[in-house]
Amino acid sequence: MTGSEASPSFRLAYVPGVTPAKWVRIWNERLPGIPLDLVQVPAAEAAGVLRDGGADAGLLRLPTDRTDLSAIPLYTETTVVVVPKDHLVAAVDEVSAGELADEIVLHPLDDTLDWERPPGRPAFERPATTADAVELVAAGVGLLVVPQSLARLHHRRDLTYRPVTDAPQSRVALSWREDRTTDMVDDFIGIVRGRTVNSTRGRRPAAQEEPKAKRPERGGARQKPAGGGTGGGGSPRRGSGASRGGRRGKPRRRS
Repeated sequence: MTGSEASPSFRLAYVPGVTPAKWVRIWNERLPGIPLDLVQVPAAEAAGVLRDGGADAGLLRLPTDRTDLSAIPLYTETTVVVVPKDHLVAAVDEVSAGELADEIVLHPLDDTLDWERPPGRPAFERPATTADAVELVAAGVGLLVVPQSLARLHHRRDLTYRPVTDAPQSRVALSWREDRTTDMVDDFIGIVRGRTVNSTRGRRPAAQEEPKAKRPERGGARQKPAGGGTGGGGSPRRGSGASRGGRRGKPRRRS
């Protein structure tokens, strides 16, 4: 890690469709003294926000320009086609890109899929945003192929979606500037990777164990008996055969 810069909060950028709620909850439980501020950014601007210092880390979509950025892929989304509920595609479980060849497929300017060539026939004009494209699908102008989370984000009652089996997929990753791998960034990496509280690498040193009380050494001076007497020149201890009066009895003869 590159030091432990003081910061009043941890700023996490995220792109539309990504839901960081679970990780935010864990952060608040483990680090209640450091607020986590969420910053929603368009997918195309996420990498730039991290480079400019607008956020400490970000949940963005791959592929993206990763110059000077570190990234940990988290999961891959299913790609779906958004259609009106009365469209023929709504009657099947899934479709291939080839089966959309005769359809007008909208390709918004903020598209997050890495197409070599989008399926279907292009519209006369590209919608500015995915939200605009969804409105056009509802109007019956064409279809839209997007990551599943975006289809859920822009859900409408008159629309549905089905998986596209051979379309490019969107990968979601945690990213941050390589030269700003701070303690808080490392804490959040531990959370998204599922580390427990005990296993998380942190900046908090383990509490040192207090030294145990020193045991008295053997062979020390003995305490004098209660009845007095000198330490080493006292009378020797009497054996069990000594009489109470101090006289020795005569040994008995063996029969």
